[in-house]
Amino acid sequence: MSYQTSQPERSAVDALPGVVALDFGTNWCGYCRAGEPHIAGALKEQPGVQHIQVEDGPGRPLGRSFKIKLWPTVVVLKDGVEVARVTRPDSADEVREALNKAVNA
Repeated sequence: MSYQTSQPERSAVDALPGVVALDFGTNWCGYCRAGEPHIAGALKEQPGVQHIQVEDGPGRPLGRSFKIKLWPTVVVLKDGVEVARVTRPDSADEVREALNKAVNA
């Protein structure tokens, strides 16, 4: 997996149906690399969740619109509305709980 430099507009993200995990970070970030197996493990159990990895940084509008401060941060949306978020997960359980809030809502 890798964080994509191209990113959707906020209006497009808000219009996405179903459960979406927006994963903000960078490819060179040590915290992001450490969190990747936890995020991937939890997402593997939820095949219906759309996973979008977004490269973040200064001046990146999508990350600023979600007020992202630390990486990785996974923002979980259901039908365009934020349901949960996890910052710097140190276990798949943290991500799993956030995903379950949206899937079971």
